[in-house]
Order: sequence, then structure tokens, then C-alpha cells
Amino acid sequence: MSYTALYRKYRPDTFEDVKGQDHIVTTLKNQIRAGRIGHAYLFCGTRGTGKTTVAKVFARAVNCGHPEDGNPCGSCAVCRAIASGSSMNVVEIDAASNNGVDNIRQIREEVAYSPAEGRYRVYIIDEVHMLSIGAFNALLKTLEEPPPYVIFILATTEAHKIPVTILSRCQRYDFRRISVETIAERLHGLLRQEQVEAEDAAVRYIAKAADGSMRDALSLLDQCIAFYLGETLTYEHVLEVLGAADTEVFSRLLRAVLARDAAASVRILEEMVIQGREPGQFVTDFIWYLRNLLLIQSSDDMEDVLDMSAENLALLKEEADMTEPDVVMRYIRVFSELSGQLRYASQKRVLIEIALIRLCRPSMDSAQDALADRVASLEKQMENGIAAAAELQALRSKNAAGRAGADRTQAAAKAAPVIPKAIPEDIRQTVQNWRSVIQEMPGVVRSYLKSAHLSLGGDNKLMLVFDNDMAYTYVTEAGRRQEITDCISRRIGKEVELLFEKNAGEAPFEENYIDLEKVIHMEIEIEDE
Repeated sequence: MSYTALYRKYRPDTFEDVKGQDHIVTTLKNQIRAGRIGHAYLFCGTRGTGKTTVAKVFARAVNCGHPEDGNPCGSCAVCRAIASGSSMNVVEIDAASNNGVDNIRQIREEVAYSPAEGRYRVYIIDEVHMLSIGAFNALLKTLEEPPPYVIFILATTEAHKIPVTILSRCQRYDFRRISVETIAERLHGLLRQEQVEAEDAAVRYIAKAADGSMRDALSLLDQCIAFYLGETLTYEHVLEVLGAADTEVFSRLLRAVLARDAAASVRILEEMVIQGREPGQFVTDFIWYLRNLLLIQSSDDMEDVLDMSAENLALLKEEADMTEPDVVMRYIRVFSELSGQLRYASQKRVLIEIALIRLCRPSMDSAQDALADRVASLEKQMENGIAAAAELQALRSKNAAGRAGADRTQAAAKAAPVIPKAIPEDIRQTVQNWRSVIQEMPGVVRSYLKSAHLSLGGDNKLMLVFDNDMAYTYVTEAGRRQEITDCISRRIGKEVELLFEKNAGEAPFEENYIDLEKVIHMEIEIEDE
């Protein structure tokens, strides 16, 4: 006997066997029990969600001689005839290949005759959106005044292509994508019946890869079982058969991109190509990984939404602190565009390599959202440069102190700024709350304010001193100055006038200005305002 594919072997025979469409199943069963059966139904939804299956179960149920709670009994002559495809009462038409007006006219001629057995003639028209305009017009005539013993069930994946005149004469049922949990539960049941051992992670990956389609899930499972026939189906086996990559690979790839290491990113891609991973699936899975990263950055309560192990979740949380949401959204945009291009591309690997280089080199991307990534890259370079300069200055000071001794100390004391006798209370409060003020600012401004020094300007005003030209130029823009002032007012309840200055000299900040963050902790008189 020839082998039967799993999706055909385990096609539901009753409404109870249909998974993930309870809102439709319950309604149809109630109609059958109450005898309130319509003359035209429209089943909409993506592939593999059960449209044709429910239509066939419904056709048997309305004709069954002994229905059981709205379900077909499956044992009477009518049920057996419909199930075997020999019944003249149930006609299934593929509109993709029978979309002409003559095909619908033939139906109009047939409906003039009442059913030979059973109560209803049921016409199931699959992919009905493929009908021509003439065929739709011919079908409309039949739907307007149908005989009482005729039921039309129209199934489609693209309901928007169906004329409104047809839609208005049908009861519409929208089939939802089936959840990963529902598909995984169904697959576990089938594996037990097939006596095949499988890891839970393997089953869940197949369920996720099916993208809401039960039929796709069964086809993928069939493929994996056949490849490793007689063996336990492991997570690694599924990845190999489907040409997918493990989550750990995407973690390494993301970290290479964040480190601006284009060479490492391309090497990781090369590993995937050598292992035979499918490029399109690789891009899709990386987009999904970035989506999970963005969810983690958006809220602290996303653990239940993300389907991953505790180890992978820990890695994702660590990576969430390494970048900004705007940058992640840019990555998603670049790879989403790439996903559409790969469908018709002959050199998929080259396109992916170009996309990875664009991620690592934001200066190459002219899009608006690349600006935040470029600023973040410059900030990182500045932070490294400032740290190195500070370390070098400390070494120079130490060597100079060893050579010059007391002479240098006296010169430094003579050049040091004079500590004020009094500091206004509002300035003191601002300095004490400065870290909290920084945290309330948006990402780029927050990064630049972290490098700012606090000092006193003329008329006892708070002065922000910047060592870096870019930081000074960015923060002193009128809108950002006001944003900082408003943030300070909210924090201390008083309005503080700010001065902005760039440390133009080569000497360190401490040699030219009063460092309020150090002075504020000394015993200095508070000036009453």
C-alpha cells in the first residue's frame, strides 16, 4: 500500500478534531443542531488553517442521517459516500483551474435538480478569488435566489479580491493562524500514534516554522521523520533538515555587528552557508531574533511572550543593554528589505553580506534611522578616546610629579581655580540630583551629558563644560537646552539658568574650572536666595 502523507492521514473527520478554530466550529455546530443552516458561507484565512477541512466536515454533517451533537456520525451510507468522494451531493471545485463562466453555468444547471440522497447539495469552491468577472456574475445569479437544498461554501486566502456583491450574500468566517502551542500539542499526539520519539524543542521549532499553518507543520514533520527514519528527532536534526540555524548563532552575529566587526559577521554567514543553511530562512530567523530583542528592550515583562530557553533569554537581556531600540529597529528594517529581495535574487549570499556590512558601517546607510546608529558608534569611539586620554594624562602627571616634586605642586596650587565661599541652594540641589537628571533624558542627549563637567559660571549660574566639540554642538541646540532646563525644574522644583561652555584649552578641566561635583560635598556656606 502506498504511503499517505501525514496531513492527509490525520485530516479531521469531526469538528472536535479541528484545532485552533473553536469560534467557527462552535457556531457551525449550533447552526446544525438548531437547523439554522445558511445557503452561502465564505471561509477566509491563510493556508493550512482548516478552511477546506471544515467545509468537508460541514458537508457531511448537514447530510448525515444520524448526526451526533452537530457532528457527522461517520458510519451511515451518506457519510461514507462523501468521505470516499463518490457522493454526487458534495462537489469540490478548484477555482484556480476552473475559473471560467462556463464552469459556473454548469453549476447553475446542476442546482435545478434536488439531491438523490441526503438533504443538501453542497458546492465547495476553493480559491474562489481566482474566478473571472464573468464567473462571479454568473455565481451571483445563483446566490441571489438559491434553491433551499443548495449550500455554497467559498474558501479563499484573499477575501479582498471577491466582489462586494458576493460578500454581502455570504456568512463570513475568518480562520485564524493557529498558535504554536496548539500546533505543538497536535504534533505530539501524532508522534505518539506514529510511535516516533522527538525532543520537545524539535517539535516546538517545527510548530513555530509552520507560521500558524497546521498543514505546513505536518508536512515539515513528515519531512524530518523521513530524513531521520528510525531515530529520535532532535532539535539539531530539525535545524539541519529545514536549513535553519540555532539561536546561539544569531547571538554571535548580533554581537559581531554591535562590535562593528564586519569580517566576523561575514565569517559567521560563511559558516552557515558551508553547513547548507537556507539563506532566506537564515534572514527570517535573524529578524525574529531582533524582534525578541526589541520586545525585551520595550518592557521587563516579556518573558512569557518569548518562546526560548532561560540561557538564551539571559543572552538576549545582556544584548538588550548593549544597544538602543532605535538601532535595533534599523537592523530589522534592513533585513526586512533584504528578505523581500532574496525571493528573486540569484546571488543571495552577496546580498546578505552587503546587508551585514551596512549594519556594521552605518555611515554607508543614507536612511534617516541610520543616524542614531552612527551617533551611537561615534559616542563609543569618544568614550574609548576620552578614557585613553584620561589614563595618559594621569601617567604624565605622575611622572611629572616625580621629576618636579614640590615645584610642580606649588605651580598647580597657584593656577587652581578659587573655591567659592557660597553656592546657591538650587545649584547644590541640581548637582546632587544630576545623575537622576541624566537618566531622564533621551538616549543621545543622555550619553553626551554623562561626559559633561559641572562648574559655576558668572552670577553663580550652573555651567556645563564639554571637552568634546560634537557633544557641545549637539547639546547646545535651542530645543535640547530647554529640554535639559525643564528636566532640572521637574527634578528640584526650581528653575535653574544654565550656561554651556567648551573647554577649548589643552589643560584638563580641573585646572581651568571649579569641579562642583567634588566641591559640593565640602563644608561650604549655602547662599540664601
